[in-house]
Amino acid sequence: MKQYIMALDQGTTSSRTIIYDKLGNIISVAQKEFTQIFPKEGWVEHDPMEIWATQMGTAQEALLNAGLTYKNIAAIGITNQRETTVVWDKETGEPVYNAIVWQCRRTADYAARLKPHEDMIRSKTGLLADPYFSGTKLAWILDNVPGTRERARKGELLFGTIECWLIWRMTGGRIHVSDYSNACRTMLFDINTLKWDEELCGLLDIPMCMLPEPVECSAHYGDTIQELFGGPIPITGSAGDQQAALFGEACFSDGDVKSTYGTGNFLLLNTGEKPVASKNGLLTTIAWGLNGKVNYALEGSVFVCGAAVQWLRDQMKFFRDAAESESIAASVDDTAGVYVVPAFAGLGAPYWDPDARGAMFGITRGTTREHIVRATLQSLAYQNEDLLSAMEADTGRQISSLKVDGGAALNDLLMQFQADLSDVEIVRYESIESTSLGAAYLAGLAVGYYDGLADIVASKKIAKTFRPSLGEKERKEKLAGWHRAVKAAIAYHE
Repeated sequence: MKQYIMALDQGTTSSRTIIYDKLGNIISVAQKEFTQIFPKEGWVEHDPMEIWATQMGTAQEALLNAGLTYKNIAAIGITNQRETTVVWDKETGEPVYNAIVWQCRRTADYAARLKPHEDMIRSKTGLLADPYFSGTKLAWILDNVPGTRERARKGELLFGTIECWLIWRMTGGRIHVSDYSNACRTMLFDINTLKWDEELCGLLDIPMCMLPEPVECSAHYGDTIQELFGGPIPITGSAGDQQAALFGEACFSDGDVKSTYGTGNFLLLNTGEKPVASKNGLLTTIAWGLNGKVNYALEGSVFVCGAAVQWLRDQMKFFRDAAESESIAASVDDTAGVYVVPAFAGLGAPYWDPDARGAMFGITRGTTREHIVRATLQSLAYQNEDLLSAMEADTGRQISSLKVDGGAALNDLLMQFQADLSDVEIVRYESIESTSLGAAYLAGLAVGYYDGLADIVASKKIAKTFRPSLGEKERKEKLAGWHRAVKAAIAYHE
């Protein structure tokens, strides 16, 4: 019977299931959006039971659409929105509160109280003291949902990020694990010892009995219960979305780097088996745990990437389809000196300025819609270049090649500008579904579906390569203009 891998891709706005063959071809796909809950300004929640229902619904739909059964699935791999926090009853499986989403800023005061301990936090976790991460969200639930802290101390409640929640439910409450790539995003996990840290948990008064067992990203965690698919399927792969994308792009070696151009932009650099501390506004994180070894990564996050193109479409009404942005931008030779800084939600790495707001500079009477569209597209590349430069400064090495994925990576004009601006070769594979592919690869390795990493590399097909063609003088002038624009945008609110 022909065997495939099922990848569960649990994202921020939708749950998807993709079934892959060994060459990474999509056999079947199903997707369902779920409710975004905004109780107050800056608060974001999801219903964990709706996440569960939509994820299992798409899994069953993907099997049905392809005429497959559980017997055709060699293994399940999971990739997920990171940092989103769930607390549930150990016996009943009922959540005690909605999931608090990674975007939620309600715990800013918790993070502020941790600032005096930030050096210790960074040395153990590689992270900043920020409400982005799971630890402060968990503390908020224990502080604000009546009775939960006492119940947690008695061992009656469990904590997990989304992959942990799905694995626990899929195994009928038998398996409570979190893979290293997700555990390291909680601000409670020591990335050097690969253990939950008593001092970090103490800062937020987190009972350690709530925490899942940390595990590698490719291992047999358990099998699905009979009721889900009619028979057991081994669950053998798990990684947070950005680490899964790094794996999906086959960035297996020290120095390999990928950029995901999604709603935001995430750049990850594989730093091998040693964590590299950043002095340039990046995060140090675990890439994955595999075969008894751990790979680390430097990560840079840009809050607004594809969202800037959505802004042009939805708010500015410059076009109806995001794909039109490429032809509109290509209809002019340059931006006529216009720079757009899309800091709609503040600036992420390497600036970390939450108060910055979007700005446009260099406008004249001759500025057109086409110039603004081109400048907005170019802002995606400028932000990416800021991250690449920070990574080069942190590692002391020059990056010569960049693998790309995500929706905006299909924009040839943008990819060529990125190659020119960053003076790197851009590699785009035929499949830009690197996140779910990464989960599939990790699951497949654990059950022998793939013989090893070389087997995965052999299955990858390059769709297009972009090589730099811009002179050094012009490149530096463009970057200088961008940095002036960013500086001015930051100065506006100071």
